[in-house]
Amino acid sequence: MGPFGFFVLLLDATLRVSVPLVLASLAGLFSERSGIVDIGLEGKMLGGAFAAASASYACTELLAAAGLPALLPAAAWVGLAAGIAGSVLLALLHGVACIRFHGNQIVSGVAINILMSGLTVLLAIAWFGQGGRTPQLPAEGRFRPLTWPGAEAVQEVPVIGHLYGELLSGHNVLVYAAFLTVPLAFRVIYRTRFGLRLRAVGENPEAVDTAGVSVAAIRYRAVLVCGALCGAAGTYLATAQSAAFIRDMTAGKGFIALAALVFGKWRPVRTLVACLLFGFLEAVAARLQGAFDLQATAGPVRALVETAPFVIEALPYALVVLLLAGFVGRAVAPKAIGVPYLKSG
Repeated sequence: MGPFGFFVLLLDATLRVSVPLVLASLAGLFSERSGIVDIGLEGKMLGGAFAAASASYACTELLAAAGLPALLPAAAWVGLAAGIAGSVLLALLHGVACIRFHGNQIVSGVAINILMSGLTVLLAIAWFGQGGRTPQLPAEGRFRPLTWPGAEAVQEVPVIGHLYGELLSGHNVLVYAAFLTVPLAFRVIYRTRFGLRLRAVGENPEAVDTAGVSVAAIRYRAVLVCGALCGAAGTYLATAQSAAFIRDMTAGKGFIALAALVFGKWRPVRTLVACLLFGFLEAVAARLQGAFDLQATAGPVRALVETAPFVIEALPYALVVLLLAGFVGRAVAPKAIGVPYLKSG
């Protein structure tokens, strides 16, 4: 494989790794544009992943027992619906705490993260007895890669074969849906009445209320959209990228998504670029880890090589720290973010 082919494979991995970041960061975008801080993205992704894996497994078992193997692909879609539903319930919990009862939005988000980190493992142990994870899903119960027309025919064609056959083709439906969500989010936020009201609520809720529009209703809708996108991100992790729910499988992706949101200055396209940057670093880290041959080294060199993968794996998180330290310029958040709205009079 030449350098170009290797680079295409690296970009291919970048797209796949970036999917949960894209969905989670867009989820945070809707919530925070309405003025609701949401650091509970991690917890909602975990809840969605567990619900999706559990529902998909249960559905595959029922279909297999009923002698309907041809319907097994529907289990993945059942998992997606369950993942979105579970995450939306958590989002609604966050919305009620912050919008109805004017609770501290940071505390509410942290509580959801802690709750789902423990509850998902507890339920997995109680229901499946496999040490905090769900059973392995069969191939038919997962979102499988889609091969584009003619992808195999052009596989050997230079450049085009790599770009069309490997980079564009071969992803599952959630990958394509995630990246199509970016222009859709842009249109909703900047080209619709709801988007106008959403941005206005995040900047000046008093003016929106004076115009006769319910601030609470707009914020609830934004929070529910946030929950749906987080559920899709969790579903991708459990039923597309992996084949089961694993304890804390989000591995900080919710917090990286928040950093991408800040880096993107609460704008969809810039946020996408930030997610791709984080995804590229993670893909590079995975590729470099596989390049080390520990059997061929000894002494201090071996110790260095054994340490290097951990350093490489930490690169995306180190970038988060650098970005939040202000190396990308000043990011101005919506003016009313984190401030509960108390209707006067």
